[in-house]
Amino acid sequence: MAEASKGMDGAEKAAIFLMVIGEASAAEVMKHLGPREVQKIGVAMSGLEVVSPSNVKTSVDEFIQSVREHTGIGIGNEDFIRNVLTNALGEDKATSMIDRILLGGNTKGLEALKWMDARAIVELIRFEHPQIIAIVLSFLDSDQSAEVLSLLPENTRADLLMRIATMEGIQPAAMKELNEMLEQQLRGGAGGQQSSMGGIKCAAEILNFIDRSVEAKISERITELDADLAERIQDLMFTFENLVDIDDRGVQALLREVSTDNLVLALKGTDEAIKDKIFNNMSQRAAEMLRDDLDAKGPVKLSEVEGAQKEILTIARRLADEGTISLGGGGGGEQMI
Repeated sequence: MAEASKGMDGAEKAAIFLMVIGEASAAEVMKHLGPREVQKIGVAMSGLEVVSPSNVKTSVDEFIQSVREHTGIGIGNEDFIRNVLTNALGEDKATSMIDRILLGGNTKGLEALKWMDARAIVELIRFEHPQIIAIVLSFLDSDQSAEVLSLLPENTRADLLMRIATMEGIQPAAMKELNEMLEQQLRGGAGGQQSSMGGIKCAAEILNFIDRSVEAKISERITELDADLAERIQDLMFTFENLVDIDDRGVQALLREVSTDNLVLALKGTDEAIKDKIFNNMSQRAAEMLRDDLDAKGPVKLSEVEGAQKEILTIARRLADEGTISLGGGGGGEQMI
């Protein structure tokens, strides 16, 4: 793009801010980011050729405001961390974050997987016991887990999702043993509260990121084996069609984070209810411009549309985790549309 658009998403704002603070400071910040965040910000940086002063000011001002809202005295006490995060985010949202924080440096082997290509992860775990594979998939980010699951043998996918969905947690001793095993493999060569990995929500989020044709087969197989479990997983899935269930303020907050190009691509081939939901939460001029862009857009691959929709769903889930919006539930050669 020639200039950063006024409707910047979070990655673009972060990219502008890091470019403003200089290479050394930006490098220090990037050390503390995960692989997905580094990739998104890197892509955003590469696309920013000219940045207007107003966009620089917006990015810096938002950072300063965020610091004012969140900076406080850090106290390294486990109970304090649990209480603060639970009060701030609620028990469900806080649990996973608490586990990651308190596990800290004890997951170097597992954390290393997040930086690996999906095929490399498959080569590393494919001969392990299915329960070990399920734990690894539970630990990875949902989109990465979906990619790994898609590369595993088809006849194992439903079983793995069922193991994830019925997983009630993993003891720290078992996590430590798994982590050490992975560290050893990557080098080439008890007690306490259990970590709440896995669960129906985790299985649903992984299915959300899998290609629809693959997701349909897995869901069908799980239904055959355990119809009740399949229904509970479907109830927690959130698809692009479920955007109509978000209230108007939530849709407006989401649109502020989504680029126009991605939105146009994601709306190709969707039903009128979703388009109307989007149009009704934009200014009249913006809605007219979006309609014109949609009309002018030629045929695109279904995979490209689904990719754009997944990116928007990722933003929606992040905003939901932050408490900005509330998501509704719902189940739910290349084709050209």
